[in-house]
Amino acid sequence: MQFARNMLPYDVENAILAGRLLLDDGPTAVVIRNGAVEDVSRAAPTIADLLDLTDPTKVEGRRLFALDELDRLDPSRFLAPIDLQAVKAAGVTFAVSAVERVIEEKARGDYRQAAEIRDRLEQRIGGAIRSVVPGSEGAALLKEALIEDGLWSQYLEVAIGPDAEIFTKTAPLASVGWGAKIGVRSDSSWNNPEPEVVLVVNSRGDICGATLGNDVNLRDFEGRSALLLSKAKDNNASCAIGPFVRLFDGRFTLDDVRSAVVELEIEGPDGFRLQGQSRMSEISRDPEELAAQAQSEHHYPDGFVLFLGTLFAPTKDRDEPGRGFTHKIGDEVRISTPKLGTLANIVSTSRDAPPFEFGTRALMRNLASRGLLAS
Repeated sequence: MQFARNMLPYDVENAILAGRLLLDDGPTAVVIRNGAVEDVSRAAPTIADLLDLTDPTKVEGRRLFALDELDRLDPSRFLAPIDLQAVKAAGVTFAVSAVERVIEEKARGDYRQAAEIRDRLEQRIGGAIRSVVPGSEGAALLKEALIEDGLWSQYLEVAIGPDAEIFTKTAPLASVGWGAKIGVRSDSSWNNPEPEVVLVVNSRGDICGATLGNDVNLRDFEGRSALLLSKAKDNNASCAIGPFVRLFDGRFTLDDVRSAVVELEIEGPDGFRLQGQSRMSEISRDPEELAAQAQSEHHYPDGFVLFLGTLFAPTKDRDEPGRGFTHKIGDEVRISTPKLGTLANIVSTSRDAPPFEFGTRALMRNLASRGLLAS
């Protein structure tokens, strides 16, 4: 695992970062700015509280240590930089991901059929789906043509139809942070990381900042049936977020999210190496629209975070020809973009990764014992 300082944005001296560290007293909201790590828990006991402030970048804090001292912390001290927020995700937001989801559906999770279906679909819709505007008249015409060809899918409906796919990824506080083990189900034989930008939204629906995420996915489970989405997506340690939330200010805005290039690198214990990237400029729906669709008519009193989807769909063979990519235990996964830093994790099984035990009640009891909750 890299040194902790390598997790930070390249321009960290110009950034204001928010996150959580596991200090001796318990999970603590911190802000990184001006070369130092500050404890802001007296002003904002939770990240949800921090984001609800009129200006989170001006929160008052107590200096803990200089930024360079992050390297002295054990990886277990770095928690996901969110807490009480609902964890939502947008699926099939890129053309390539739409094609891959149709492949999963039609192959029923069988990697052996995937290559043939991929070739057929890309020949028919690869270019068209990249140029069509979701919900437009052109999208409706493409839908009619695909239905006639027997290629229509529920995944194409959310890719080019008026409504985005928005689902719940995991429970509040269940996400893991930088350096933690990420889990795939022990009975999955076809799975992959999904490197994504994650928007952070407060209880008023304001987009306050962004971070990185790994929406770990079981392609065999979801391919068998879309109704298995929860088993494909929501498992112990299957959601990684971090390393820190970069708060929006004059130097970092939603336009930086729109132009981000997210890099993925996987190094396996078997010597396997995989690299890829996802360009946010190729997303089918604007991040602001996706956040609005996630908000919908719902009320999130603690705010929510939203995975924006990925362009990356790994097809490089790892073992036998035609089988494509799947994780192996011990893979190191690094997701990075210059202005958000690097999220690094080690692959385990959900069964063997540390169990999710510190939930909302435990957090509230801890904060109360430290005198951080107002009466």
